[in-house]
Formats: sequence, C-alpha cells, structure tokens
Amino acid sequence: MVANDAVDLIVHAGEVLALLGENGAGKSTLISILYGLYQPDEGAVELAGRPVRIGSPAQARKLGIGLVPQHPLLVARHSVAENLALGGGTGLFPARGVAGRIRELSARYGLEVDPGARVADLSPGEKQRVEIVRALLGGARVLILDEPTSVLTPQEAEGLFRVMRELKADGRSLIFISHKLGEVLAVADRVTVLRRGKVVGGVPTAGATRESLAELMVGRSVDFARKRGAAPGETDALLSVRDLRADGSRGLPALRGVSFELRRGEVLGVAGIAGNGQSELVEVLAGLHPATGEAVLDGQPLTGGADERFRRGVAHIPEDRIHSGTVPSMTVADNLALRAYDRAPLARGLARDLGAVDAAARRDVEAYNVATPGIHTQSRLLSGGNIQKLILARELAGSPKLILAVHPTYGLDIGATDQVHRALLERTASGAGVLLVSEDLDELLSLSDRVAVMVGGTLQGPFPVAEVTRESLGLLMGGAHPHSLPGAAQGEGVAGGAA
Repeated sequence: MVANDAVDLIVHAGEVLALLGENGAGKSTLISILYGLYQPDEGAVELAGRPVRIGSPAQARKLGIGLVPQHPLLVARHSVAENLALGGGTGLFPARGVAGRIRELSARYGLEVDPGARVADLSPGEKQRVEIVRALLGGARVLILDEPTSVLTPQEAEGLFRVMRELKADGRSLIFISHKLGEVLAVADRVTVLRRGKVVGGVPTAGATRESLAELMVGRSVDFARKRGAAPGETDALLSVRDLRADGSRGLPALRGVSFELRRGEVLGVAGIAGNGQSELVEVLAGLHPATGEAVLDGQPLTGGADERFRRGVAHIPEDRIHSGTVPSMTVADNLALRAYDRAPLARGLARDLGAVDAAARRDVEAYNVATPGIHTQSRLLSGGNIQKLILARELAGSPKLILAVHPTYGLDIGATDQVHRALLERTASGAGVLLVSEDLDELLSLSDRVAVMVGGTLQGPFPVAEVTRESLGLLMGGAHPHSLPGAAQGEGVAGGAA
C-alpha cells in the first residue's frame, strides 16, 4: 500500500496551510518526510526554490523546518529554560543563556513563556507555546503544527491562533494539521486535502465551509447540526453518585466529594483539563479504582470489579484504547470476545466454541466497519480508529445500561467520529445513559443533554447544554466560578455569549 502517492504540496512564505484528511490518508507520513523521519521513494522536496535532502530531524532543523508535536516532548521536572537548553545551549550554564532568547521571542510573538517555570506546573497550552519557542530558537522558517489544539481550552486555542498570525505576519510558513474544521477556517489561508495517500483537492478558506471541507475529506456530505435530538426530559435517575472520594496515582486527592445523577436515555458530558479527576471518576465507576462514597445503578449499589459491573450493564470505553481497551498481541476475534469468552454462545461448558467466536467477530467487524486484513490479525496492527471501533463493538454488545465513554473520538477523522457518535446515541434511544468525558467541547455540546466540568477533583454543574457555550465551558475549566460568568447573575445559566 502506498502511503503517499505523487503528493504535490506548496506552502508560501507568510501563509498558514491546513493539511486535512481522514485517519490513514497519509498526513503523518507526509510530515514525517518533511521532518526527515522518513525518506521518500520518489519525488523531491524544495526549500526556497532549491532541492534539499532531509535525512534526519537534525538536518530538517538546520534547514529551518520545525515540528511542534501533538504531545509536547518536555522533561517535566526541569524548567522551561533547562528543557530548551538541551542540545542547543552553550557555555557553562546553558539555561541562563537561553533564558534571554526565550524572553525575546516571547515578547516578539506574544508567547508568554516564563523561562524559569517548571514544566510540570504548566498547562497544556503553555507547553505548546514552549514547543513553538523551541522551534523558533532553532531558526525555523517553516513550522509544522500537528494537532496543536487537541488538548487546549477554547481560550488557549485562540491564544495559539494569535501566535500563528504573528508568525505568519513575520513571513514564516505554517502547516497546520487538525480535524477541527472550525479552527481551520478561522486561522488557515488555504487547505490541501489528502485521501488514501493522494491530494484530492486544495481550496482557499475564504468561501469554504465545514460542510464543503468535510465532503472533500470523506467523499460524502457530513451533517454538522447538533446530533442530539430532544432531551429525555425529567426521567428517573439511572445512576446516582454521592460524595465520591478517591486518591490519584501520587496519593493526592483526585475526587473531592463528587455527586451527580445520570438519567435514563441521557448523555451527560464531562469537560475538564486533563488531570482534574475525570479519569479517576470513570475508573471508579468502572470498578478499576478504589473510592469511598456511594454509586447506585438502576436502584442497586454499584459494587464489585470490572467484570461484575459489565455483567450488570456497565460498558467502558477507556481513554487508553491500546493498552487498557485491548490486548495488542491478541487477535481481533479474541479482543472482541474478551468480555464473554467463557459464556454461551462463545463457550460450551468449560470449552470455548472457536467457530462461534469467529462468527461473532465477523459480524462485529462488518457492523462497525472495522478495517482489518482479517479477524485473526493482531489488534496492534490496526489503526487507532479501527481499534476504537473494535472496542465499541465489544462494549456495546447486548444492551448496556451505563456507557462510560472517555475521549471516544480522540484522533479520529470525521467519518469515524460520526460513526462513534451515532453508536452511542442509538443506545440512549433504548434508555441507556452515557457519561461522556471529552476535551472536545464541540463534541460535548453536540451530543450532551447536560454538561458538567471537573476542576481540581470537584464537579461544577451539571448545566443544561442550552445554557453553556464553548467559551463559558473554557472559563469553568480554567477555574472560574459559575456565578462569576456573564449571565449567571441574571439567571441565564453560564451561556456568556454565542456558541
């Protein structure tokens, strides 16, 4: 299979070019070639009108090409200056020399980076800015930004866009990779779209819409209207949680008296910056993390381990799809059978019915459109999107009552995201409740009936989705009190502006 097939890509000085495409379209391969991680089999790369060979990332940096990775590569215990001095500082105290240059670049481009700050204390947006400063310290004239807003609040994302506009005004070229089409339209000048390794279109963003860009990406129309239908109304509580308390991995409190109710047929969204207790909340409810307090599902205390809770109707779509959601060395068929391998129809007494396992796997692969060479392929060989579909097929089998979905569409393309959304909403139509944890605020507002925000182990809300916006949720995620937001004093929820 050809990952990049005769791809032509032109980026002008002083321009933001968005690179779009579904999972597996060839974006990662292309930027890996531009940054010297892969070598092309054919074709050429030209920089400032002359052919160049980019044999390694070090050579790419010497040529003025910088990469801002999706997940910042920083040493948490060191300061910003110490991180950026690694490999680039000179003298007896390299961090001191770098600090002045960091302040200079920060002031010039509005990056607001403190050289003395410890990386462990920085927000995701601040870490992203540190990576941009690292690229600029290396003399980058071409910056590749790989999904830079995936973990940012709306306010942090807008701050990043201001920086990108400053860099563009300085004559630098930016390649912006994102699945968030609203952001692409807000910051990019042009768009190039890859599909199955080939360039299928390129358009200016002026006059483009989310719908037109999505159709270029997936080859069919995509509806961006709110996917949630009418709210379920005041139905009785399916899940009741009272005063849930738990410690995190470092022994510090992760949940501080969390209480809420999830109604039958409802999607309850949970927003929050990573590390504020969302992961521990879901793991406690899934039976994977100890806690005190009370959780009642369908009128009965929710107790026992993960397997017992699954048998009671708790489905869990975990954050770490590869290591927590699947066993990478096992086949697709065996991963699909993990929840019910010892019960009929997949087993007869103490023996597994391998024919039944294979038949069930083929049905699930077809129903969820899992792209795999075969049901006996190891799951580690599948793409992230297809691993997610595999998990959905297994967890949503039967009729789960409670679905715990953590970042269910993280890193997925538009087509796969739409499929995941519809699978979740289909279950709510039969009375299941969904606890949806996501850092994608558009996703939460599209799917949820109510939205809550986790801050420092506490739960703010839930608020009816009609009373919140991306902006107000972002402020809550940053620690603002609901009563301090625009509109709160007038009894208008926390809307505070247009969505």
